[in-house]
Amino acid sequence: MIPRMTTQRFYLLGEDASTAREVQVTSDTDLQDLQEINVSLPSVKDVLAAQDAVAVSIDGKKVREVPGPKGLPYVGSFFEIYPDHLGNHQRLFDMYGPMFKTTTMGRTIYHTNDPVIASIVFAESEFFSKLINEDHPLYPIKNQPAGVFLGDTNTEEWRTAHKFLPPAFGPKAVRHYAPTMQKTVEDAFKVFDELDERGEAWNVYPYMLKLGSQAVGKLVLGVDFHHFSAVDARLHEMVMLIAEGLELNKKVTSRGAWYAALPFGDPKRLRDMRGRIFDLMDEPFRNAKRGGVEDLDLQDAALKAENMIDYVVRATDSKGNKLPQSSCIEALLVATGAGFTTTSSLLSWLIYGLVTYPGMQDRLLQELIDNDFDENTQITAELTSKLTFLDKFIKETQRRHNPSFQPARTALRDVILPGGYKIPQGGVVIPALHHIHNNPAVWDSPARFDPDRWDTEQVRNRHKAAYIPFATGPRSCIGFNFALQEIKVFLPKLVYRYRFEREDETETVEYDPMFQLIRPVNLYVRAERRTEWPAKCRA
Repeated sequence: MIPRMTTQRFYLLGEDASTAREVQVTSDTDLQDLQEINVSLPSVKDVLAAQDAVAVSIDGKKVREVPGPKGLPYVGSFFEIYPDHLGNHQRLFDMYGPMFKTTTMGRTIYHTNDPVIASIVFAESEFFSKLINEDHPLYPIKNQPAGVFLGDTNTEEWRTAHKFLPPAFGPKAVRHYAPTMQKTVEDAFKVFDELDERGEAWNVYPYMLKLGSQAVGKLVLGVDFHHFSAVDARLHEMVMLIAEGLELNKKVTSRGAWYAALPFGDPKRLRDMRGRIFDLMDEPFRNAKRGGVEDLDLQDAALKAENMIDYVVRATDSKGNKLPQSSCIEALLVATGAGFTTTSSLLSWLIYGLVTYPGMQDRLLQELIDNDFDENTQITAELTSKLTFLDKFIKETQRRHNPSFQPARTALRDVILPGGYKIPQGGVVIPALHHIHNNPAVWDSPARFDPDRWDTEQVRNRHKAAYIPFATGPRSCIGFNFALQEIKVFLPKLVYRYRFEREDETETVEYDPMFQLIRPVNLYVRAERRTEWPAKCRA
């Protein structure tokens, strides 16, 4: 019997029936195929016989506008969110579900804690891309015109940078930076030793900022910032400017596009600061080129370069092309800033974990001892691959206290997301990493700090976007190997040499809501030099 072919009209549940479109359906169409697009009629025969257009639901839900707080005149949702944006975003997720929108001083943002939606948003497809429009949280520091890290995906500048930069951040390239990373933390010991001898507690983040930026200065720019020449050594001007710029950018973007365009105040300071930073970046670039260098293909340059500025000066593609100088400076600037701010914030949260969650410090130390670690150990990839508890501790810290918060992508067309949420073309969606990582629909007892959860089948079988500390997709952080390498060199060296104790356990640790990343601002610890270590456990 020849299947009967006809057309039927379908429309999205929640939309007007007049929007229905005709689709060809045959009598032998599999009912499951129709059910997968959420046609709820009991059979194909019923679909074909329907006199009216057939409604199609999305995940069993009708198409709808994204809900959110109504807000106040002019300021919108600003006071619904700040000063505690982590707590208030969680309150709004609890109130509205896996997606809500806020409008703050004219800037509309869509937020999600759903890994399924996050994976779609991050995919760089015909639907979403990193397109930094005026609603995007990075707009005030968007690269013009060279889009490397802080630029739009669909540009020739980004495509060129995406060819040249990944080799310098790959696992093999990063491994040969390990000795410099190790010397950096060992050079810092004299300062931490002196603080111990004085009996002084110290604020963790400023010292981790010094440590992270000292390593990045050497490995990216070939510059010694001298951050550990003395206990009270000042931050290098470039580090201060980049850190202040990230704070200013958060202040500017949180107040709307109109505020960012002001010719005075914080917006002007941010623009002027970028100019000064570029001037500072130009000097190490010129120094790297002075005297001539040997051109190398991308992979050889990545493995032989002394640092990343040396790499971008020498790296040549198969056609003899180099990364343009304007793109080089943009790339190195962001690699410097993103490198030390992310590392310093994560290191701070790792030390918070050592002094807050019982048994963590002892387990890390015991693992080092059991792998024959001592003060002369050279940390290699082979060694860190054996430190399985270290790996779980870092993952759990990034899950529970991830420094990065709001990577954003922009809708390239009108889109309907799972759950029926309508996003207009140009709409900016933020997969809120902290809230994805702490979503009780995704994680069992998410508030519990438990590194051993990473050994469970539930975590092994999680959705691919349920744990994305460096985002995911083509525009995810290409420096994640670099950051993890630093952490896996710094933390074992610090834990082996010092026992960390919280200075005041009654004080609530706070974060800075007006900084681009999540960092503790008042975590004070004592680092006591160890004089004895546990015995090696026998298998």
